[in-house]
Amino acid sequence: MRRILATITTVALLLCAGTATAKTLKIGSLSPLTGPYAADGNDIANGTRAAIAVMQAEGGIPGYDKIELFAEDTACDPRQAVAAANKLINEGVVGAVGAYCSSATIPASEALAEEDIIMITPASTSPKVTERGLPYMFRICGRDDDQGPAGVKFMKEFLKAKTVFIVDDKTTYSQGLATEVANDAAKNGIKVVAHDHVNQGDKDFSAVLTKVKQANPDAFYISLQNSSSGALMMIQAKRMGIKAAFIGQDAVYHPQLMEIAKDAAEGAYLTFGYTDKATPEYKKFYEAYKKISGEPGAYSAYSYDSAYVLLTAIKQAGSTDAEKVKAEIMKLNLKGASKQLKFKENGDSGSDYVIFKVQGGQFVPFWNPSTGKTM
Repeated sequence: MRRILATITTVALLLCAGTATAKTLKIGSLSPLTGPYAADGNDIANGTRAAIAVMQAEGGIPGYDKIELFAEDTACDPRQAVAAANKLINEGVVGAVGAYCSSATIPASEALAEEDIIMITPASTSPKVTERGLPYMFRICGRDDDQGPAGVKFMKEFLKAKTVFIVDDKTTYSQGLATEVANDAAKNGIKVVAHDHVNQGDKDFSAVLTKVKQANPDAFYISLQNSSSGALMMIQAKRMGIKAAFIGQDAVYHPQLMEIAKDAAEGAYLTFGYTDKATPEYKKFYEAYKKISGEPGAYSAYSYDSAYVLLTAIKQAGSTDAEKVKAEIMKLNLKGASKQLKFKENGDSGSDYVIFKVQGGQFVPFWNPSTGKTM
């Protein structure tokens, strides 16, 4: 009987010891999980989950028996983004992936920076994101001052456009990018016949589209915060008989553009980073993501890479100390799912924007600004 009791006691002690030493690594994500930008926002959260799944399948991180994600909703609202960042701080995360809208990323990153928490954005393209001197701010996607010139170069060299009409929805992101396009177009001899605005949430674009039709530009540049708005604008523009070449940007680049616009999206051009989907890294991401959420969205691979960079750096540092993790991030020259990942001193990782064309309901790589040739 004593042996049995001794054995039970030993097992109980071992279980207690195991419970005491079990540790969870907490990371966060910030993105719009509700509202008009929820499609991209949930792609970001699910891309982060896919990276966690892959890292755990690869053996995890020594010292931690599990990696847990805390996904917070920013709704692309600056105040809610700060509240969401503070929730992550209170939850004890060691790093965060996000956000989506630059107008949310900028204030959220300032809250996280006060607590020395690393933030890696997969989607915010405003140059201001990485130009404020925050020591722990990184970016996977490209910037407005990369994307804008890529679109203008396409207009000039491929479309031979002489005129462009530009529309944005007044958000920090869309207006900033539209301004980049307007400035670069003027430098390249393309006349900006108008730079007009709509409001977030608008569904009737007849007023601005009437102006577009009257102006009869060679190119119609659509800088909007989400693909559903872009789809509605394309549908209404086609109905009005606007003949200009449609050019959208990375926020309009999402599978739901074709789901909503259908034939109205055919032939439209969009700027987005090029991803080689034939690589082993992309295939690994794709399989992990598909198990979680089906087909990837526009920012799924970027968010996966953001989280994978964070987790890899923590693993290599053997620590969650922000300065040590940052040092490991800066050493990385990693083949990611979306692109090659090598960071500059300011936290940017460069850009690889190309022009995609909607053909047969698919985004098809079409023209490379670096070579000036079709793909």
